[in-house]
Amino acid sequence: MTSERFGIGRRSGWAARGVGLLSLAAVAGCAVGPDYARPKTGEPGAWTAAMEGGVSAEAADAGAWWRALGDPALDALVERAIEGNHDLREAAARVREARAQRTAAGAARVPSVDAGAGYTRSRSSPNSRFGRFAAGSDTDGVDLYQAGFDASWEVDLFGRVRRTIEAAEADAQVAEESRRSVLVSLSAEVVRNFVELRALQSREALAAESVRVQSDSASLARARFEGGIASELDAARAEAQVSATRARIPALREEIARTIHRLGVLTGQEPGALRESLSAAGPIPSTPTSIGMGLPADLVRRRPDIRVAERELAAATARIGVATADLYPRLSLAGSFGLESTTFGTLPEGDSIFWSIGPSVRVPIFNAGRLRALVRVADARAERALVRHERAVLVGLEEAQNAAVGLAREQERRALLEAAVASDERATDLATHLYTQGLTDYLSVLDAQRQLLEQRDALVQSRAAVVQAMVALSKAIGGGWEGVEAPVASRD
Repeated sequence: MTSERFGIGRRSGWAARGVGLLSLAAVAGCAVGPDYARPKTGEPGAWTAAMEGGVSAEAADAGAWWRALGDPALDALVERAIEGNHDLREAAARVREARAQRTAAGAARVPSVDAGAGYTRSRSSPNSRFGRFAAGSDTDGVDLYQAGFDASWEVDLFGRVRRTIEAAEADAQVAEESRRSVLVSLSAEVVRNFVELRALQSREALAAESVRVQSDSASLARARFEGGIASELDAARAEAQVSATRARIPALREEIARTIHRLGVLTGQEPGALRESLSAAGPIPSTPTSIGMGLPADLVRRRPDIRVAERELAAATARIGVATADLYPRLSLAGSFGLESTTFGTLPEGDSIFWSIGPSVRVPIFNAGRLRALVRVADARAERALVRHERAVLVGLEEAQNAAVGLAREQERRALLEAAVASDERATDLATHLYTQGLTDYLSVLDAQRQLLEQRDALVQSRAAVVQAMVALSKAIGGGWEGVEAPVASRD
C-alpha cells in the first residue's frame, strides 16, 4: 500500500518538516537553571589533634574494621545484624523505592505510546439539529469499531525533563548513602554493645572472685575473734564487706541481660534469642596496635552522612532548573494512528486507517507570580542544603578529632590503672600478712581490699572504654560499609 491510499498525500511533507524542526529544537535546547558542581569543603590538610596512641594518618581500613578486634563471635554478630536488622532492611527498601522513582523519571525522555480498542453502538435523534442527516437517525443504530495507537512526547526545550532526571538520580544516591549511614551506625552499635557485654561479664567475675577472697578474710577474722586474738568488730566489718561486694552482682547481671536483649534486637531477632550463645563470659576484645585515621579529605569522601548532604545539595540544585523551566513554553508532540470502521469485517482494510499528528505549545502568561515564587523556593532549599553540607563536614571533622583524642587519653588512663592495680595488689598482700602477724588492725585489710576491688573494676571498664573509643573513631571516619554492604535487590 502507498502513502496516497492512506490519505497522507501532500500533508506528509509538512508533517515531516514539523517533526524535523521539533527534533532540531530539542537538540538545540538548553537546560535552564544552575549546573551543579561539588562544593569546596575547605577541610584542613592535616589533623590539628596530635597523632598518638597508635593512631596515624595512614589510610583507614576501608571495610570491616571490627575484624581487627579478632573476635569470631563479634564477627558473626555483625554479619547477622547486617542480614536481619530492621532499620537496615527499611533503608534498603527506601533505596529500591528511589531507584524505581529514578526509572519513572527517566521514562519522560522518550515518547509514551498507548494502544486501545473499542466498540460502540449509537443512534442519533432525528429531532435534533442536523439529526435527520446524521447516520443512524432513521435506523436502530450504528456500529463503530476502533483500534489504534496514541503517542505523546514532550520536547525538552528548556531542560525540565533533564533536570527532573538529575534530581531523581541524586535522590537515589541519597537513599543509597543513607543506607550506608545506617550500616555504619549499626556495626558500631553492635560492637559497642558486645564490648559492654564482655566488660559486664568481666566485672561480674571480678566481683565473684572478690567475694571469695573477702570471704576467706572474713573467716580468718571470725577465727581470730573466736580465738580471742581479735575483736568482734573485725569479724563484723569483714562480713559487711563481703555482703557489700556480693550486692554488686545482681545489678551487673541485670545489665548483662539487658545488653544481650539489645543485641538480639539489633540482629533482627527477639530479645532472648542470643541468651544461650552469649551467656558464657569471654574476654574483652583487644584493639590493634595501629589504627589508620587517614586525612581530613578522606573523611569527607568516606563519611556517609557527608555524602548524603552532598547528594541532597545536588538534588536541590537540579530542582532549581525544574522550577525555572516552568517559566518557559512547554512544547509537546502528539499523534495517533489506527483503524475505524462501522463494520468489523472492513476494519483491517486500508480505507479504515486514520491518523493525526501535530505539536502543541503551552505558554504561561499569568499566574500571579506563583512560578517565580517556586523558583525562589527551590533556590532557598538549595541554599539550606549547602548549609547542611558545610555543617556535616565540620561536625565530621570535630567527631573524628575528638574520637582520636578520646582514644589516646583512655589508653593513657588504662596504663595508669594497670600500675595502680599492681600497687594495690602488693598493698593488699602486705596488709593481710601484717594482720595475720598481729601487726596491724583489720581496718587496713578492709581498706586495701576495697581499694583493690575498685581499681580492678575501673581497669576492666577502662579496657572496654579503649575499645569503645576505637569504635567511636572508626564510626567518625566513616568506616564499615565499603565491601560489606547488604544487598538491596527486590525480593522475589
